[in-house]
Amino acid sequence: MKPTLKKLNSLVVLFVISIGLGFAQQIKVRGIVKDQSGQPLPGATVQVKGSTVGTITDAEGAFAIGAEPGAVITVSYIGFVTQENKVEGNRFLSLVLTEDAQKLDEVIIVGYGTQKKVNLTGAVGVVDADAIESRPVQNAFQALQGVSAGLNINYTNGGLLNARPDINIRGIATIGEGSTGNALVLIDGMEGDLNSINPQDIESISVLKDAAASSIYGSRAPFGVILVTTKKPQSKEAAVINYSANFRFATPVNLPTMMDSYSFATYMNDANTNAGWGNVFNEERMQRIWDYQHGIITTSTIQDPNSTKWGDGYDYGNDNIDYYQVYYKQWAPTQEQNLSFSGGKNKTTYYLSSNYLNQNGFIAYGEDRYTRFTTSAKINTALKDWLSLNINMKFVEENYHQPRRLNDQLFDDMARQMWPTKPLYDPNGNLYDDHAIGLRDGGILTTTNSWLYQQAQFVITPLKDWRIILESNYRNNTYNRKQFSTPYYNLDINGNQGNTWDVDSSVSEYYSFNRYFSNNLYTDYEFILNNAHRFKLLAGFQNEINRYKDLGAGRLGLLKTDFPSINTTTGLSSAGLEVPPSASGMYAEWATAGFFGRLNYDFNSKYLLEINLRYDGSSRFSQSKQWGLFPSASVGWNVAEESFFGVMKEYINYLKIRGSYGALGNQNTSSVYPTYSAMGIGIASGTYLINNKKPNIAWAPSMISAGLTWEKIISHNYGVDYGIFDNRLSGSFDYYIRYTNDMVGPSIELPEVLGTAVPLANNTDLKTWGFEFEIGWRDRLKNGFSYGAKFILSDSQSKILKYSNPTNSLTKYREGQMLGEIWGYQTIGIAKTQEEMDNHLASLPEGGQTAIGTNWKAGDIMYADTNKDGKIDWGENTSDNPGDVSVIGNTTPRYSFGFNLSMDYKGVDFQAFFQGVMKREVFQNSYYFWGMEGGRGKWFSTGFNEHKDYFRDDPNHYLGLNLDSYFARPLFGTVKNQQVQTRYLQDASYIRLKNLQIGYTLPAVGFLKDSKIRIYVSGENLLTLTDMIKIFDPETVVGGPWSVGNVYPLSKVYSFGLNVTL
Repeated sequence: MKPTLKKLNSLVVLFVISIGLGFAQQIKVRGIVKDQSGQPLPGATVQVKGSTVGTITDAEGAFAIGAEPGAVITVSYIGFVTQENKVEGNRFLSLVLTEDAQKLDEVIIVGYGTQKKVNLTGAVGVVDADAIESRPVQNAFQALQGVSAGLNINYTNGGLLNARPDINIRGIATIGEGSTGNALVLIDGMEGDLNSINPQDIESISVLKDAAASSIYGSRAPFGVILVTTKKPQSKEAAVINYSANFRFATPVNLPTMMDSYSFATYMNDANTNAGWGNVFNEERMQRIWDYQHGIITTSTIQDPNSTKWGDGYDYGNDNIDYYQVYYKQWAPTQEQNLSFSGGKNKTTYYLSSNYLNQNGFIAYGEDRYTRFTTSAKINTALKDWLSLNINMKFVEENYHQPRRLNDQLFDDMARQMWPTKPLYDPNGNLYDDHAIGLRDGGILTTTNSWLYQQAQFVITPLKDWRIILESNYRNNTYNRKQFSTPYYNLDINGNQGNTWDVDSSVSEYYSFNRYFSNNLYTDYEFILNNAHRFKLLAGFQNEINRYKDLGAGRLGLLKTDFPSINTTTGLSSAGLEVPPSASGMYAEWATAGFFGRLNYDFNSKYLLEINLRYDGSSRFSQSKQWGLFPSASVGWNVAEESFFGVMKEYINYLKIRGSYGALGNQNTSSVYPTYSAMGIGIASGTYLINNKKPNIAWAPSMISAGLTWEKIISHNYGVDYGIFDNRLSGSFDYYIRYTNDMVGPSIELPEVLGTAVPLANNTDLKTWGFEFEIGWRDRLKNGFSYGAKFILSDSQSKILKYSNPTNSLTKYREGQMLGEIWGYQTIGIAKTQEEMDNHLASLPEGGQTAIGTNWKAGDIMYADTNKDGKIDWGENTSDNPGDVSVIGNTTPRYSFGFNLSMDYKGVDFQAFFQGVMKREVFQNSYYFWGMEGGRGKWFSTGFNEHKDYFRDDPNHYLGLNLDSYFARPLFGTVKNQQVQTRYLQDASYIRLKNLQIGYTLPAVGFLKDSKIRIYVSGENLLTLTDMIKIFDPETVVGGPWSVGNVYPLSKVYSFGLNVTL
């Protein structure tokens, strides 16, 4: 035993001596790595060539490594050319890396930290400031549309100056009743509104798309996160000053063109006479319309034969007006100014900025305008070598002004109540149209929306690579809406008050206050074992509290429009009756708490692992359901780092395969208290009068299921990233599947004796799947010419796996349904003759088309008997027995894409960005599409130029013979020709030239040698290509009130601007 121990001791001694001799031959090499602008490069890889000895640079770009004399040290950083340096007498290396042809965003912002892109295992999209800079847009969301694969931004409801877009990541998130599936937006780590902040303050945006990337934020982020990082202070001896100015002019993208008045009157007469009801416009009026249109007469209407008023525009008018050209201005100006300062030295740096935006709208009567003022300040200071303090403050105020009558009702009524024959001005030259007068004189609505963000962050560094971070965040959002209404009227033939609308003047005011607090305490530690095993550990705690309250009031009898307020009202109606004021108010509060942890591991940057765990609690659920445990894991393999890759690495520089799985909960509900139901009350709203006043009333609350709890989201993601030809060609591909389970849906039906609605339950499941593809090329030639191209493509589909619909009714969700399905008839065509229609009906011996309508004639639709039962009908209107209807299309946008081209040569830069959707069907079933709507008659009808293409078999018709028409014969009293059908299914795919920009940067010579001055011109939404009917914009075709497709138009913008950096 003893000899064995002696031998063992000897071996140990020899081993220690050999290690000591090895170290004795090494020298310590120190250095700093910077880019060409002099900024340090943290995270650069420093390695002794031919060995496993390596390290990474710290936050200041510094490193220290042991190496033998004569050894070669390689320094690499993705996006930069790798540099080799031989160790000789110099023990300090000052290295400057030059940019590679393809910049690959080496460090990416992720939840509670950063990661190298090569080591990233989750699905993360990155957008840098270049995608936003100099774009003539009001807010960052407008600039992000089509830029990041899987980030879907749609302005479905049009371009109102205060419009907010519809946003989702990777398609439809939830159909649960009372649930929301919005992405979580974090600005510098705190929840915020990306619409309101200054786009010029943004440094980068990370889109966390799968559960592995977003799970660290828990139940607030089950459907993705948009991480916005604003610009940081720069350590400069002298302050860096940046000023930018932008002036732009907007014009509507797409406005439909109304028929001339005589064609319109003819069209409406045809619809009425085809129904057997005679003419709407008699011969005398048709002659007046013709004479006015051809300049024979100059009066737009005649006097009402029974009064001194001008004749009603619908009954007597003979004007010739296209109200879309009247209500909207042709041009609207905007200006934006931005000023920022950044600098500091030694231990304290700062970034200060201010932005002002003044945007005018298109409304010609009255005025709509939007202003925004923002200020921000970032101050970073090192209090100790191991302690730093970072302060971040922002203030934003939005002001919006519009006519009170600019509302949903206007957009619904615009065409049907604004016939081209209806006078805009009366024969005396006074404004006559009630909608125009209402916009001008009917009152004003203003809103003020302000945010105050305050953030403090302490960073403690007890040891190298170990950080402890304490963050405290506060946000205050105050919203004020004020509107007043006044009676408005046109004038009679003597200039006296004529017809009057909104006879009671009033004022209403509404205030809301939202205070948000959050605290984060977390620590991370990074270390390397045996120069090969890199670990990074993160653990922390987060809590949030949100307190909300609002108060509203309204009162009749406004005394003076100069000072509209509740105090300047009388409470009396126009008839002198006392009317009780209206009042409303509420308080709401919610809170969350979460413990989280993350482990990152990589072996020689080849094999990657990330594990996340979040334990979340939410106040929205009952006590027994408040907490949930949500894990995620992801792996990656950098194949190009393998030795077997060999010579292929000369061409394929970067190849990574990754996959992830995660389970999350969704606590985002539209109601703060989804498991409670309050008793309803109404003030002065009873049906019967008591003592000549309406009484207060109350009603019983609805039933609530005590078991309501989290929706559960399970996500799978499989992806590959690549870089080829010295990373000039790079891209990625992801395929994902997301299950949203236990959504809130209808319970099983119970007998009517229950006496109230059956409570909802967690009983609905949804599956969403799709892919994202990105490819880009970027290169710089030896002559300095730089060019690039980038294409992104994404797709998503959703299918209902579980839903309580035992009869499979087509009027509700059902199991197996693809979201967005359009069910309709197959159209054979329009019968050109009565004989053709009769033959078609004869081929349907079991009932013809009588289930849809009767009295079928030439010019009517012939439907296909798809189920071959000898009749046309919808069966039981279930998926089991749909009759002759079937799935004919889907409204889900498919294959959303973006394509960017850029060039730069000797100071001249060019960029063109295209965005669109490759596949989407829409059935627009409003009168805006049909023109003469059969079901509701002339008061819900209009006429655009496209509607002239209707069936006419009279060769002497004013509009001519038209047997090969697009539209069937116009016909009131029935919707038999206006069924959902393949003939009128719209192809809503499109491609849009979203941005075109040309700039020139002045040479940095003479007194400009330390400055950068760039001038540019830019255009937004310059061109749209689509096969859809021209009445609608493909992006807003199903928007607007009741999905009629008529909205405030999107903007085509021309701008010029200046950027100066001193």
